[in-house]
Amino acid sequence: MFAQVLVDIAHANVDRLFTYSIPEDMELKRGQRVLVPFGAGNKQTEGFVIGLQETYEGPAQLKSILRPLEPYAAFGEDQLELASWMKAAYGCLLVEALRLMLPAQLRGGRVREKTIRIVYVPREVDLEAAFASMRKKDGTYRSPKQHEVLELVSHYAEGIRVGDIYGFIPGSGPAVQALCKRGLLQERGHEVFRTPYGNHPVERDQPKELNPAQKQAYFAIAAGLEQGGGIFLLHGVTGSGKTEVYLQSIALALEAGGKAIMLVPEISLTPQAVDRFRARFGDRIAVLHSHLSPGERFDEWRRIRLGQVDVVIGARSAVFAPLENIRLIVVDEEHESSYRSEMTPRYSAIEVAKKRCRQWGGVLVLGSATPGVDSYLKACRGTYKLLEMPERVQNIPMPETEIVDMRQEFAAGNTSVFSAPLQGRLQACLETGQQAILFLNRRGYSTFVSCRGCGYVFECPDCDVSMTYHRQENLLKCHYCGKTAPLPRLCPQCGKPYIKYFGIGTEQVEQQLLDTFPGVQALRMDLDTTRGKTAHYDILSAFARGDAQVLIGTQMVAKGLDLPNVTLVGVIAADASLHIPDYRSCERTFQLLTQVAGRAGRADKPGHVVIQTYSPEHPAILLAARQDYRQFYEMEIKKRRLFLFPPYAVFLRALFIGPQEGQLQARSAEFARGIGEEVRVALEKAGGDSQALLFCEAGPAPVRRREGLYRYQAILKLARTAQTGAAMRAAYAYAALQRGDGFGTLEVNPGDMF
Repeated sequence: MFAQVLVDIAHANVDRLFTYSIPEDMELKRGQRVLVPFGAGNKQTEGFVIGLQETYEGPAQLKSILRPLEPYAAFGEDQLELASWMKAAYGCLLVEALRLMLPAQLRGGRVREKTIRIVYVPREVDLEAAFASMRKKDGTYRSPKQHEVLELVSHYAEGIRVGDIYGFIPGSGPAVQALCKRGLLQERGHEVFRTPYGNHPVERDQPKELNPAQKQAYFAIAAGLEQGGGIFLLHGVTGSGKTEVYLQSIALALEAGGKAIMLVPEISLTPQAVDRFRARFGDRIAVLHSHLSPGERFDEWRRIRLGQVDVVIGARSAVFAPLENIRLIVVDEEHESSYRSEMTPRYSAIEVAKKRCRQWGGVLVLGSATPGVDSYLKACRGTYKLLEMPERVQNIPMPETEIVDMRQEFAAGNTSVFSAPLQGRLQACLETGQQAILFLNRRGYSTFVSCRGCGYVFECPDCDVSMTYHRQENLLKCHYCGKTAPLPRLCPQCGKPYIKYFGIGTEQVEQQLLDTFPGVQALRMDLDTTRGKTAHYDILSAFARGDAQVLIGTQMVAKGLDLPNVTLVGVIAADASLHIPDYRSCERTFQLLTQVAGRAGRADKPGHVVIQTYSPEHPAILLAARQDYRQFYEMEIKKRRLFLFPPYAVFLRALFIGPQEGQLQARSAEFARGIGEEVRVALEKAGGDSQALLFCEAGPAPVRRREGLYRYQAILKLARTAQTGAAMRAAYAYAALQRGDGFGTLEVNPGDMF
């Protein structure tokens, strides 16, 4: 037998199959990981078995596979097909696609199964004789510790963990070793799975009665499951009960013998989702996200691969979970940009989910209170089946929303981050024992620091961006590369002490809250406070218990949270995302405001939202205040059509990164000329008009330098026509030949252009 092996090296020159002979006593499966000799020096290298064949016609001398790395296939047949599809769809290497489907620490043997040491008394040991042999002539024990350990272990017929012995009898390590040497105890390993849930139990719950809108959505999804597929866009307002529809739909898929995946956009949402799913489905769920330890991630992946799991919950990477017979994939908050990878391969988790559903005849449910404009267009055109839930459950009213013009506040002499209306609402909320969420999508204390004497702005030495001041640590931080610097007392340019802080972040909001309301208990939830493994869970649990009255945070607090005692939401600066130079800035502002407003008044207490803005007349803010998605969509889609922005056009971006600016400038310009010509030719060959290529330009990226490296880009804009597919295939083919020299891959409609 012979094997076609893809070596685990991410380089275009070796991203192909190599034939190896299989030793006679070795059995292998497609998808199995193996160790092979590779290269002139026969270096032991990991690889993946992509194909098996009984005959081989080629050079007589073939290298032989050394050994399999696991007794089971790491990839299923569907995952091998998925990786090939990704290579074509995203212009990546096959090995790059396969790596997404494995725990990173598994490669190179950096993580292993966890084994617990257990000791027990062998059956042949005569305990009375053993205890007698330990006694001196005066009846005392030669080694009291050994006697104590043997006495303890003798009460456990199946044995006891060595770690537990150490807990019961401190300092008993030498005694355990001595007893094992004497044969009075024997040791064995017991394999255990590391759990990401912690020690907190959850109470099992039962499905809830669905209201008419929920039932209509549930029955439509059930029909899709019965018919073997379909894509549904579930547009339900915040608090409409989408999660209960997800749970009952997943239960239906499991009853039919299938499996399911539930994707959430933020790690902060995962603990809440996991608890709800554990309460409904018990321990037949697994969790995959980046805050797991390497051991936990490996064990969760292994449980899934070994068929011990029915439902997988997690962030973007969970879409690659090695489940089989996937009947349902749910993507909650489908509009979120976090479902697009910013690393090579630059895949879309939603596109991957579509492919996996097609493979298994499964149903894809995309849920959101604020669907992406392109998704809603597909639903209007019938590509997706639109399901709508326009009311909150139990007829709970939507929160009242108040827009505050901060220009008038400033004119009235109020320089606080809190307008008079928000301050009054906060006072009333705190006095009644209710809770509030304050939202600002900027962390830190001040967004930049400048000298009022000469205008000098403190910038990162490695990135072309200003540094943010963090007051608690009294440091300047770059939010791109993480570099920190102490804040000097004098300006480094003019030497004067006129240093001033500008802009606000969540840290300053917290400080001003404490100054305005002395004694108030507040929690802050942003990237600075959630670096710990369980930080998201700890903060949200403390807030849910009522340990704090106010939760201050970035977009982590804007979606998915169901906190019944929250009656007030304050948006500190609605303009933060509105004026970013990106065609999606209005859409993202509308989505953020609508989502965070939906956190208020989700139970029996009415909710109120205060939106502070310097642009109170802007349509995105006015429509978000009214929770009027349909009118916002109509306005936005007309603008996209008029200016030929996606979904009526496609942006392709190639990013070049390196230490030599001149080389990058020349390289990006040459790339733009070459790819532009290839796209024009492809359009004409497909019977289209080359003018569908609206522009193709090269130049420095908006953030020209990052982490000490220069950044240049080539950007193409294509009008979407019947020939767009042919043009994109030509672009990918050209880009594949240009890998290296600071360029990795081509990105379609990148999440940002910075």
